[in-house]
Amino acid sequence: MPLLSRAEIDRELDRLTAWALEDGALRRTFVFPGFPEAIAFLQRLVPVAEAANHHPDIDVRYNRVTLAYVTHDEGGVTSKDSEGAREADRLSGEA
Repeated sequence: MPLLSRAEIDRELDRLTAWALEDGALRRTFVFPGFPEAIAFLQRLVPVAEAANHHPDIDVRYNRVTLAYVTHDEGGVTSKDSEGAREADRLSGEA
């Protein structure tokens, strides 16, 4: 799968809610009312990530979930990552 150019990544970021390119990955922190809601979000995300066979890096801090999408096998951001970010937005209820 080809890497996205910086211009293509910028176009994707224009279409995504609150995502940024950080450390070579698409990254966003979602904030939920509490820990149960944060974990419920991840429970919705797991089957989608499994079906796509593309999994974000995840950091959970109580009510905050930070996702980072990067296609490790390709060494950068691909369309799989922007698709994953869009799905995460949708599943968070903020899309």
